[in-house]
Amino acid sequence: MPGSIIGDNCILGQNVMIAPGVILGDGVKVQNNVSIYTGVICEDDVFLGPSMVFTNVINPRSFVERKEEFKKTIIKRGATIGANATILCGNNIGAYAMIGAGAVVTKNIPDYALVVGNPAKQIGWVSKRGIKLNFDNDNKATCNEGGELYILKDGLVSLG
Repeated sequence: MPGSIIGDNCILGQNVMIAPGVILGDGVKVQNNVSIYTGVICEDDVFLGPSMVFTNVINPRSFVERKEEFKKTIIKRGATIGANATILCGNNIGAYAMIGAGAVVTKNIPDYALVVGNPAKQIGWVSKRGIKLNFDNDNKATCNEGGELYILKDGLVSLG
């Protein structure tokens, strides 16, 4: 729709709607049956799975117009949102986080977090490549696929 920004090399599946003011970075992949509403920003290399859902108002009513109350939702670089997951508005998804299929996100998700369920709960951490990380006693983990080193400190993961 007018006023949306779609970056280079994006892939949009069938039955995708992009509302005014939405921003999609470069390399974003949007699978079939996804509506991206005003207030959503997807940074580069985000993956939106089939039929996943964004909301943009906390308390919608058909007879009350709340366009001035749209909440911003940011999906950080490289994050993946699985099929049929729901992201409640105003909650941000961290870089390279992975949201499992069918999860319902009701709070902010940190970088590299792996979350599943309803409501979504964190069950671990993943690498940039989406590989589950296993931290040692020194709070370090190496991605089995890419070889990158990750450090867990104060409940957050970063590249080492």
